[in-house]
Amino acid sequence: MDAPGRHTGPGDRLPGATPVIDDEADSWLVGRARAGDRTAYEELVRRHRDRIYRIALRMLGNAADADDVAQDVVIQLWTALSGFAGTSAFTTWLYRVVVNRCLNHRRSQRPYNELDDVDHPRVAGPEQRVLAGQELQAGLAAISALPDEQRVPLVLVQLEGLSYREAAAVTKTTEATVRGRLARARTTLMAEMKDWT
Repeated sequence: MDAPGRHTGPGDRLPGATPVIDDEADSWLVGRARAGDRTAYEELVRRHRDRIYRIALRMLGNAADADDVAQDVVIQLWTALSGFAGTSAFTTWLYRVVVNRCLNHRRSQRPYNELDDVDHPRVAGPEQRVLAGQELQAGLAAISALPDEQRVPLVLVQLEGLSYREAAAVTKTTEATVRGRLARARTTLMAEMKDWT
């Protein structure tokens, strides 16, 4: 039996484009995985592993820690699916799992100021590349220094492209709370980055 909906894996989109999330296919795969179908579980992981890692990297600011958390989420997702009630979209629940795991990891570790992100834009000329790299590192360090309550909505809305409603569902807050925290995060970042403008 084939999964419903169009398959939307990482290879099905243009480079740099935000992946299309197919909630119907996710629901079908979750149901199959909860029934013990490892192939459905593996497909679910394949569909979301890049997103899991990207959120972890942006939340933790360190590639090694992000990799550890992403692997931990993927491994424990098999048993955690039993806690998915289906009252929200699978992606909302998954974002919540990843964000909570990252917050727990940050609390248990000393903070890092570095954030490696290989998706920064390329510019011509060695001087411009150095300056762009320094500006990117300064921006990522400023994001890394934000308090968790500001960093989470910034990562989810600004960097991952979730709506305010989706981010509110992930964080179990209101849209107004998400908007307020995001506004404070943007203000803080603008102040931190004023020397680069």
